[in-house]
Amino acid sequence: MKIAVSGKGGVGKSTVASIIALMKAEAGDRVLALDADPDANLASSLGIPHREQRRIVTISQQIELIEERTGAKVGQYGQVFRLNPDVADVADHYAYKHRGVSLLVLGAVKSGGGGCACPENTFIRALVNDLVLFKGDTLIMDMEAGIEHLGRATSQGVDAMLVVVEPGQRSVDCALLVERMSHEIRVKRVLFMVNKVACDADRSFIREALPKREILAFLPYSGEMRNADRDGASPYDFLDDETRGQYYEIIKRLET
Repeated sequence: MKIAVSGKGGVGKSTVASIIALMKAEAGDRVLALDADPDANLASSLGIPHREQRRIVTISQQIELIEERTGAKVGQYGQVFRLNPDVADVADHYAYKHRGVSLLVLGAVKSGGGGCACPENTFIRALVNDLVLFKGDTLIMDMEAGIEHLGRATSQGVDAMLVVVEPGQRSVDCALLVERMSHEIRVKRVLFMVNKVACDADRSFIREALPKREILAFLPYSGEMRNADRDGASPYDFLDDETRGQYYEIIKRLET
């Protein structure tokens, strides 16, 4: 199973990605979690202690590695460099392992913008392509509010784009943008789940705003989950039985 999780910042993408990753690891899967969001919150959502997070390698900051594999100097322009650098060993050497989940953090590409034709961006795209198309692990990708790291070729290996949305117009607008971009690169399935639902009016708003979409779940707002984030713990450890059951159903539907 290879799932990309996207949506507006603050809707709970990292929480959703971390819970799915930990559940799959608990079930015995080899799980690779990829933090492709420049905000990089997935480590915290997985419950990795803050003092340990400094040991996590950020791939975009591995300048020597990028220069070695692409054959070009970072920060210099007008160079010829390899468009298909060797990235097959990156996950094995740089992933941080926690509770059965191997975490890779991409980080932000600073030079020239996220879509620049630069060694860093070329390396990152090659890495994502390798993880999606050639690795056999369960892959959970915590994306930014878009699909920056996915190209047309890569998207063929993604089983679904899971768009997390909360009751609010800006969140819906972002979700619709992600849906449109996903269809443009031919992602096979675009599914939705609703987070932070407080009342029936929230459900009605989403159903009217996203008609005829496949919505996997309406998850309630949880003070305990918010407190987990405040306390640096994993939201996975604060799931009540009903919400846990909803996540099991989400995974089941993602796998069908």
